[in-house]
Amino acid sequence: MQTTTRVAIIGGGVVGASVLYHLTKLGWSDVMLLERSELTSGSTWHAAGGFHTLNGDTNMAALQGYTIKLYKELEEITGMSCGLHHVGGVTLADNQDRFDMLLAERAKHRFMGLETEIVGPEEIRKIAPVTNTDGILGALYDPLDGHLDPSGTTHAYAKAARMGGATIETHCMVRETNQRPDGTWDVVTDKGTIHAEHVVNAGGLWAREVGAMAGIYFPLHPMEHQYLVTEEVPLIAEMMADGKEHPHVMDPAGESYLRQEGKGLCIGFYEQPCRPWAVDGTSWEFGQDLLPNDFDKIEQSIDFAYKRFPDLERAGVRSVIHGPFTFAPDGNPLVGPVPGVRNYWSACGVMAGFSQGGGVGLMLAQWMIEGETERDTMAMDVARFGDWITPGYTLPKVIENYQKRFSVAYPNEELPAARPNRTTPMYDIFSQMGAVWGQQYGLEVANYFAQGDEPGYETPSFRRSDAFDATAREVKAVRKSVGINEVQNFGKYRVTGSRARAWLNRIMAGRVPAPGRLSLTPMLSPKGRLIGDFTISCLAENHFQLTASYGAQAFHWRWFLHHQEDGVTLENISDRRTGFQIAGPQARAVLAASTRSDISEMRFLDVRRLTVGMADCIVQRVSYTGDLGYEIYCDPMSQRALWSTLWAAGQPYGMTPFGMRAMMSLRLDKFFGSWMAEFSPDYTAAETGLDRFISFRKNDDFIGRAAAEAERDNGPARKLVAFEVDAEDADVQGYEPIWLDGAVVGFCTSGGYSHHAGKSIALGFLPSNRVAEQPDVKIEILGQMRGAKAITEPLFDPDGTRMRG
Repeated sequence: MQTTTRVAIIGGGVVGASVLYHLTKLGWSDVMLLERSELTSGSTWHAAGGFHTLNGDTNMAALQGYTIKLYKELEEITGMSCGLHHVGGVTLADNQDRFDMLLAERAKHRFMGLETEIVGPEEIRKIAPVTNTDGILGALYDPLDGHLDPSGTTHAYAKAARMGGATIETHCMVRETNQRPDGTWDVVTDKGTIHAEHVVNAGGLWAREVGAMAGIYFPLHPMEHQYLVTEEVPLIAEMMADGKEHPHVMDPAGESYLRQEGKGLCIGFYEQPCRPWAVDGTSWEFGQDLLPNDFDKIEQSIDFAYKRFPDLERAGVRSVIHGPFTFAPDGNPLVGPVPGVRNYWSACGVMAGFSQGGGVGLMLAQWMIEGETERDTMAMDVARFGDWITPGYTLPKVIENYQKRFSVAYPNEELPAARPNRTTPMYDIFSQMGAVWGQQYGLEVANYFAQGDEPGYETPSFRRSDAFDATAREVKAVRKSVGINEVQNFGKYRVTGSRARAWLNRIMAGRVPAPGRLSLTPMLSPKGRLIGDFTISCLAENHFQLTASYGAQAFHWRWFLHHQEDGVTLENISDRRTGFQIAGPQARAVLAASTRSDISEMRFLDVRRLTVGMADCIVQRVSYTGDLGYEIYCDPMSQRALWSTLWAAGQPYGMTPFGMRAMMSLRLDKFFGSWMAEFSPDYTAAETGLDRFISFRKNDDFIGRAAAEAERDNGPARKLVAFEVDAEDADVQGYEPIWLDGAVVGFCTSGGYSHHAGKSIALGFLPSNRVAEQPDVKIEILGQMRGAKAITEPLFDPDGTRMRG
């Protein structure tokens, strides 16, 4: 066995094999895979082998599309069969909410180039005759759906990797992973020690145990999963005699998926009385094993399936496959460089390995070799969970995710498991004031404050929710007088040291402000993509506070540490600095009444240290509401005292607490973009308008400068535009296609209702050569073409008089 390698991949399932292959495909041949047993051991060998493109996240859907198209390429490269069956598939909808979800997904597929379509009950019966369509409104048909041979596919990946120079060691048990001072790794196995520059954890069922060898906790948990294969079904036998194969059928109402298996049927369930497996760790003795049959937990699911697919009831059960596979708390994979650990990579939690494994392998290989991926991978980035996550949080969230595998995914839904978890000192006070809570990055964040007969629970919906009136009331309060909310859900970082300013000039594309001032700036990747939109506050010449998205905390912190240099001290103070935002025309009066300092000359984008009531605070004049406003930061121990001061000072002006629903409406009045909507690694500064904050005049060679300058000189192919939409009861959520001259030319990034202007607003991309004409377009919302017109003047304070005055 070789004793050195550039990359050591631990785990020989389909994901590990895919990573190995893609590394060779992109040019790294000195790579090896270590498998303690045989390839496919664990979850891969007993997988049902289905694949599909449907996914609520468009980038994940695109990667699933890549994975499916890759299989024929693997067959051509290796001469091996993946056992492909491209039979197509339908996803059924038995109520309007499910149908709305399918309409929204079909709309997204238009600009993604996926050839899906909505079909009615009659068409369903023709496509999938085994289906009883009683009560079915319609379905989404995807011709790419199908299934394959899990073992053959994994071995095809492995052979293609070997052809590219990779090495595979089976029956090689990894016992330790020890990092050297230079960041490389000693991987200790029962066959000897391997010195590797990089380690990839593709451990599947054992990913937690493999991570623990390096002192890393991976938020994963295995769940028991069961599917059945029937004896011969006459209808299927007849179809085969005619040279046809029955397509897949996904039945969310029955929590089941069904496909043909030989002359019979294969059906699997995501049952509500589900069971976690190996709660305290996966045994190393487990391998190509199955769990005992358990019909009790799927009894109700089977009864429902007999009604939806009557042929099942008349067919005997030929075999039962009951085995475990892993989930992350939100059901998406954990992929990428592990924050805070050099040269350690994750390829874990890939629950849908044969839908996602190819895309995961490609993204990780690009990340390792090129430094960044070709598309936004935030939905599966291991950094989307912070160091606050524990097994006690992971387990209930994984159970919840399993149970909701086939549930409707609403844009405004707040899932209840493992909550509340992380709270600020204001949680009980705000709860008593009627706060209706959401969560971000494990933190409880107020969505709105229910008063009177306003609902204390926001009903999930694709349309305007029952929180509409409460949100309107809060928006009106901010615009008419003054509102208050927390600023805990900002990521906050302290940057100090003799080279702090120089470091910021390199890491940020924008201007670094003078003491007492703040600036807005994008942070770019080397290819010029957006990886952050930040506020930089200069508290002293070598002392800065940065603020950005709270949910991107680990993502940004990983980037900062990767680029840290001598003379710079970095601290993540996101949970050590909290406070409030006050906004509205009376915000200045409230702040003046709360401090003995003179704030009359405090300009827009000024930052000062002030004593507010009894609290030492950092106060900066800026507001995401687009109104006159201040962000007031303090120590968490002082937050309740600060609240008492501000709340008392605000009473003469009718101060009103407001939540994130109102905030997202208010920002639309000024066409302000939002992180992971308008601003994400899928887009560039010039495309989104953030290039106006880039300082091309500074002499520093900031990261991404060359790419940004090239785009400045040549112009972007698309630009972000605001639209007023002729909506009815549903507003843009994101990724709705934009039609112009009978063709899809762009897509929406986000939208909603401006309660201030009484208009439905959307933000989205148009080709740059069509922007100047401010065209009228159509936006497809839940299957309906809604007229929309491009607008350029903000709906509130268009000249900035109130915000800047």
